[in-house]
Amino acid sequence: MDVFGKVLKDHFLGRQKGKLWLHNSYGSPEDMPVDIFYRNKFEISELESLAIELCKGKTLDIGAGVGSHALILQNKGIDVTAIEISESACDIMRRRGVKKVINSDVFQYELEQFDTIIMMMNGIGLCGDMEGLKRFLEYLKKLLVSGGQIIFDSSDIAYLYKDDDFISSNYYGEISYQYEYQSIKGNWFKWLYVDFKSLEQIANKIGWECELLFEDEMDQYLVRMQRSK
Repeated sequence: MDVFGKVLKDHFLGRQKGKLWLHNSYGSPEDMPVDIFYRNKFEISELESLAIELCKGKTLDIGAGVGSHALILQNKGIDVTAIEISESACDIMRRRGVKKVINSDVFQYELEQFDTIIMMMNGIGLCGDMEGLKRFLEYLKKLLVSGGQIIFDSSDIAYLYKDDDFISSNYYGEISYQYEYQSIKGNWFKWLYVDFKSLEQIANKIGWECELLFEDEMDQYLVRMQRSK
């Protein structure tokens, strides 16, 4: 069941009853506010605002959720396509006025190429782990025109751990999550947070140049990537 899609739709329709809980592999479950996915241009962070300003040309918003960033881009006159795997989220996007919505796994989409690819709210996390990151960055080459750019944010989450908590066989930013809403739990899924140094090392090896654009006090950063070869 698409637990995340259900709570997004209930919130959109004004009938949300109960909290969205996010179970994780590193600590106690967290209460996740659903309205964070419905922010407008006045409510997004400084990092997100910068990312929006840097988008140009034909733009693909990967993991678009309910379309908050896509709507801001669209209202700025950007030709934006929103791609999202949740059918419920896609339905909400259309109702909210996003013009170009694709309900698909991004790995199954190769119909167009774009000038800009944007992934906000740690959208790069869909890679799941470091090996997935390598495969994803290779795959994105197919979706970009020559000279195109990828813009996304991530975080160094080393602060979550004590030194003796690190597992040598796994990168510490490889997390598992599970959504729970109204006592219904979804499937566990893997999500990746990658520190900039590790990202840059991996990206450079497979032909990407990384530019660190912004970093805050919580080790969240914004990066722009372009093909180096």
